[in-house]
Amino acid sequence: QVQLVESGGGLVQPGGSLRLSCAASGIVFRTYVMAWFRQAPGKQRELVAYITADGSSHYEDSVQGRFTISRDNDKNTMYLQMNSLKPGDTAIYYCTIFGGSLWGRGTSVTVSS
Repeated sequence: QVQLVESGGGLVQPGGSLRLSCAASGIVFRTYVMAWFRQAPGKQRELVAYITADGSSHYEDSVQGRFTISRDNDKNTMYLQMNSLKPGDTAIYYCTIFGGSLWGRGTSVTVSS
């Protein structure tokens, strides 16, 4: 079955950390550029970060220095380590094949005191 499944979201206080995971199945994961997007309430979905097949990464300006994207090709899994979280990071976080049409169902992140 071809799918992407996100996990690791939750409620965290400002300044806290979360680690999101994206487990892929049914695709040749190691060959794809993978990405994290997020959609905050009332806003459009936006790119957070992407990682190439060889591990090069790119970040949206607002998360640069706070978030780290990584992948484990042996486990068909991508990660997003999120540190120094802010209320503005509150959103549903989705993983996807960058430029493709396969999306996970998302995991909710809420940053609030």
